[in-house]
Amino acid sequence: MSWKTKPSATAQIPTRAEPYLDASTKARYERDILPKYPNLKAALLPILQDIQHRCCHIPAQAMVEIASFLKITPAEVMDTVSFYEEFSREPRGKVIISVCQSFVCEACDSQPIVDEVKLLLGIDEHETTPCGTFMLLPLECLGSCDTAPVALFGETLHENLTVERVRALVDEAKTRARASGDGRCCGGGGCANGGTQG
Repeated sequence: MSWKTKPSATAQIPTRAEPYLDASTKARYERDILPKYPNLKAALLPILQDIQHRCCHIPAQAMVEIASFLKITPAEVMDTVSFYEEFSREPRGKVIISVCQSFVCEACDSQPIVDEVKLLLGIDEHETTPCGTFMLLPLECLGSCDTAPVALFGETLHENLTVERVRALVDEAKTRARASGDGRCCGGGGCANGGTQG
């Protein structure tokens, strides 16, 4: 096996004309986020969370802009993005369904819950529905072992799950997605098969 090098120093990143951190976004960060932290670098996580929430991923251009705003290197931003599972460099679904995969949840029969989500949405783990609305993302531990099995739908934790309850939660999420204009693939009984890699 040999090591293959990447031309990182000369690599071109995709850019768009409109910045991710425009003047109003920077002003909001300066007003709402920076005063809460002892230094600029400490504000990195909440800013990344905001970008992830707005864009469903952290684009490379945004990482460069964040680095400039916080007066740190792009490598420091990339290190943080690549360390936390919460962040993604590729677009994710707008609604992330995270089923806990800890030992406790597995012992409490979480696999049928994962299987039901796969069936209802027509995607596998780490995939996104073709309309870009839902993503199935297994996580190692959601910190609620006493109420296992558990899952996050977006940012809402659901505990003591059963297959029937998760079926109802997916149906509710599809209804909300259709009402908001998202989830074009979620009409009828389920999402179309053929998810995209997340």
